[in-house]
Amino acid sequence: MAAPLSVLDLFAGAGGLSEGFVRNTRFRTIAAVEHSGPAAATYSENHPDVGVFEGDITEWLRLGVPAADVVVGGPPCQGFSNLGARQVRDPRNALWRRYVDALAAIEPLYFVMENVSDFLRSGQFRDLNRETYKSGRLRDYRIEWAVLNSAEFGVPQIRRRAIVIGSHRDLPPVGIPTGHLAGAPEQWATVRSAIGDLDFEIDELDLPSTRTEFVGRFMSGPFKTTELHIGRRPTQLSLDRYASIPAGGNRKDIPDRLLAPCWRGHNGGSGDVMGRMHWDKPSVTIRTEFWKPEKGRYLHPEADRAITHMEAARLQGFPDDYLWYGSKTDIGRQIGNAVPVRLAEGIADHLASQLTDGSD
Repeated sequence: MAAPLSVLDLFAGAGGLSEGFVRNTRFRTIAAVEHSGPAAATYSENHPDVGVFEGDITEWLRLGVPAADVVVGGPPCQGFSNLGARQVRDPRNALWRRYVDALAAIEPLYFVMENVSDFLRSGQFRDLNRETYKSGRLRDYRIEWAVLNSAEFGVPQIRRRAIVIGSHRDLPPVGIPTGHLAGAPEQWATVRSAIGDLDFEIDELDLPSTRTEFVGRFMSGPFKTTELHIGRRPTQLSLDRYASIPAGGNRKDIPDRLLAPCWRGHNGGSGDVMGRMHWDKPSVTIRTEFWKPEKGRYLHPEADRAITHMEAARLQGFPDDYLWYGSKTDIGRQIGNAVPVRLAEGIADHLASQLTDGSD
């Protein structure tokens, strides 16, 4: 068997992309870059054989980059998000350029970039595509792209993500993967399949008091995913609102006496706000504040509470023995920002199936 291809993970977060890629024996992750300390600690704990650089990618580029056959990564995407006001000049939008800097320095055989679906309609994507022209820094590459629905890859979550795959022009194009459940929504994994075995009632509200040293400082953790089945401290008003929402319902089911003044008489807007998840459907996209029902359809299908961090991690595909560092907020961000593991695995499997003798 050919030696596995080396993988470098940029903007690695908690490791969703790497977790998917290492499930395919054709790949071996050798290095990762992550700016957030808690996320870097989470990544390092779960991928102990990978060299993790914690810090600004610009500084990492100055220090010199390792060789790698494949580069993967998801530059921060909030500036492209269709939630709220889009900030064209958001400094996070420029981080894809650091990704290009790394590609130009490393010259891998392949690369994979993940982002929100709106990235493909942005000026930044147009500029990325131009980098593959004859005068561009990525002129030795071709790119292919599509918006993929994570549910079609076995993820119990409808999460649409832009995937850009680049291949060196000396190699054949690899195409974009098609999920094995594409066109078969009746077979999609459901919320029940992911979290139906977990306790409805939550007794614990706080993380354990565990603290560990990482890169010269102490931080909370590590915590197994199973230790993240913890609740919040909602007000009685919030509890009354949750209790008034039926299966599959949302804020429009809350009686007027429990509504905030700004909600009364306003039945428009998203039907997901204060919504209950459906047992027998995939969840909505798990975002970074999934524990706040006012942010979306994040109420448990039956219990009068938001989903827990453990439930969100399962909906993202992380195993129960995955280890996490940071506060509840830190870990929530790591979970919400992650690439679903099975989507990453599907991309890795597709890329592996397209490898030629020239890239073995």
